Amino acid sequence: MSIMNMRKIIFILSLTLSWGCQAKTINDSLYIADPINRIVFDDCDACGCAAGNGSSGFESLLNPQFIGIKYFAQHYKAKENLFVKDLTQDQYFNTLQVWGKIPLTEKLSVYASLPFHFHEKRTIQGDININGIGDLNLMGIYRILSSKDHFHQLNGGLGVKIPLGKFDEKGASGVNPSFQLGTGSWDYQAALNYKFQKNKLAVLINTDYTVKTENKKNYRFGNQWNYAATAFYQLAGNEKAIFSAKAGLQGEVYDKNKQFDEVLPNTAGSALYGKLGFEASYKKFSLGGEVMLPAYSNLASGDIEAKSRFSVFINFGI
Repeated sequence: MSIMNMRKIIFILSLTLSWGCQAKTINDSLYIADPINRIVFDDCDACGCAAGNGSSGFESLLNPQFIGIKYFAQHYKAKENLFVKDLTQDQYFNTLQVWGKIPLTEKLSVYASLPFHFHEKRTIQGDININGIGDLNLMGIYRILSSKDHFHQLNGGLGVKIPLGKFDEKGASGVNPSFQLGTGSWDYQAALNYKFQKNKLAVLINTDYTVKTENKKNYRFGNQWNYAATAFYQLAGNEKAIFSAKAGLQGEVYDKNKQFDEVLPNTAGSALYGKLGFEASYKKFSLGGEVMLPAYSNLASGDIEAKSRFSVFINFGI
């Protein structure tokens, strides 16, 4: 990662955290939410954040209402060009995302996220870098049902992705068309989340589907289906702080891209990741992170190989 990119990260982190600290806080300064009592929508696809935004659907965090910031990094190997057999090109997708969740009623909440992407791919001709604002995501989250003992809960979400990020038609002709800041299209999302929680143990099962439309350049990224199962266990906790570990699996399947309504070869694929992570809270602050490694990868008919993912977030309760 270049020094310039590090400066951008530090600047945006400082700006976001200073804004968060000025927000209205919850009345009880000792308030600690249930370890697994909140769901939000996350956005990234199997070949880079910009062109998909499906990913694991709902993700558990500690504060029921918040603003925060998340850093998400992905690493892929790709073919340098059509005449090279080996996967020699390293591709790095980096996203710094401002997000928040605001309750409107007891059952209905609104989630929003705005990413800033800084991507890099290393080629024989030299490094290629793109950076800028990505697509804005908005979603309504509704609690469909909750058992009387609160052990079981089902939540659903409907959302839209607003094309603020730049779409480069030339970049879409490369080995990885998702090397973009945005899709250039209005895309629509639906998600379901089931949660089981008893004492210190919780299990989340998520699925979501994104329908992508054609952009002004007559390019359409393939629809995306994502699924995930994650187990959480509270390792420590008191009236001020909670620490939980999590482990699970996450899968992603996406359809072929099209241009002028013609199917583009080597643009569909799927991947399955194993993940380990943690979540912790202290008073109004929550912190979490996870590492993901591929158990299976078949992207772009083998022209792209998933290598690793890493994320970390910090949120402030409002």
